[in-house]
Amino acid sequence: MSKKCELTGKIPLKGHNVSHANNKTKRKFEPNLKKVKFKSDILKRNLRLTVSNAGVRSVDKKGSFDEFLRSVKSKYLSLRLKKLKKSITNKTA
Repeated sequence: MSKKCELTGKIPLKGHNVSHANNKTKRKFEPNLKKVKFKSDILKRNLRLTVSNAGVRSVDKKGSFDEFLRSVKSKYLSLRLKKLKKSITNKTA
């Protein structure tokens, strides 16, 4: 499983642990990922996604999962969600 958010595209960042003596050792900043179920009212099905905490909050702000998919740019979405976005826009149009 990759450490990437399917909604926002967040990936791990690289950085340093810096000690009091200013010694630098490499480390990774992992995104806060969770497995979350979302319900699509238009497609009438549930989806289980690996999403960051920020992604969950973004969906809550838009009101529903379908509204979020309509408004977000496709470059941030996973391949699976790009297909879903296409089918949602076809059903509503």
